[in-house]
Amino acid sequence: MASPSHGHFPNLPSGDRGECAGASSRDGIPVIDLDILLNGDAQEQSRAIRDLGRACEDWGFFMVINHGVPEALQGAVMEACKELYSLPREEKAEYIAAGPKDPIRIGIGLFYSDVDDAVCRRDYVKMIAHPEFHCPAKPANLREITMEYSIRTRELLLELAQAISKSLELDGGQVSEALNLESCFQVLVGNNYPPYAGPDRVMGISAHSDHGLLTLLFQNGVDGLEVNHNGQWLLAKPLPGSLFIITGDQLEIVSNGRYKAVVHRALVRGEQTRMSFVSMIGPCLDAIVEPVPELARSAPQGMEFRGIQYRDYMEHQQGSRINKKAALDIVRVQHNILTCEGTPNN
Repeated sequence: MASPSHGHFPNLPSGDRGECAGASSRDGIPVIDLDILLNGDAQEQSRAIRDLGRACEDWGFFMVINHGVPEALQGAVMEACKELYSLPREEKAEYIAAGPKDPIRIGIGLFYSDVDDAVCRRDYVKMIAHPEFHCPAKPANLREITMEYSIRTRELLLELAQAISKSLELDGGQVSEALNLESCFQVLVGNNYPPYAGPDRVMGISAHSDHGLLTLLFQNGVDGLEVNHNGQWLLAKPLPGSLFIITGDQLEIVSNGRYKAVVHRALVRGEQTRMSFVSMIGPCLDAIVEPVPELARSAPQGMEFRGIQYRDYMEHQQGSRINKKAALDIVRVQHNILTCEGTPNN
């Protein structure tokens, strides 16, 4: 499969290359130019890495432009998912009956989590793409299209992980080595949100943070993704040709809380079907995820999280009720706080 190329600027008019590295959209969402981040001169790259760090620290959410993932490939992914959703139920029966740990799972109609009583109005397909690639047998072109997409987006997210490591003033490969990202876990999720014309807003997915490291998301032109920024819900509107990047729980852990996993949700409203497609990477399933020692040593209260095997964390999060970022509490270090009387207050 072809590797992403970052030597072009399809989203920018000529001469604007140096102006977008640390730009933001009209609603303030940070915009990172991946070509500048990877291929700019030393000064441009340094500025882009600082902007990336601020985006991870202040938002946990940003857009990337000039990312090298062709829009034609994104469109092909969406069309293949439409075909999958429209297949007769009997042709998807084995995947509909699958459990949360199975490599392929399809949900049809109103979705109820196995352990949650929240109603989420979406259809979805989940495919584990790395370290082994899994895909439904039909439609026939789904495997080739999603495999190419998984490779391209995995490379993109791994490049971002290296740049994020540098933004933490670490060696570029330090976070990747700590999480064994050469054997990273990757999952693809296609979401289909049917139209809803009722007077109230319906949840497509309840407020949550992602259990992985980084999530890449694009949609079909119908808005509905909301992110929580400074306690307020903000509807995310992508710039043309951009992709959304969402920071996950493992980044919060490995950065010792310096970078926060963002809480986000999907709303269903209007008369148009909304579709989104997600590519998420996490550490190797066997990796013990814990704060990088240098970051823990420099923090005022030391280590903010204890180590946990990623496999165990993922099972804990998926086996719990959806409740924003509550899953992180299993690894959060509870520091004693002294009251004015000088006694510990837990």
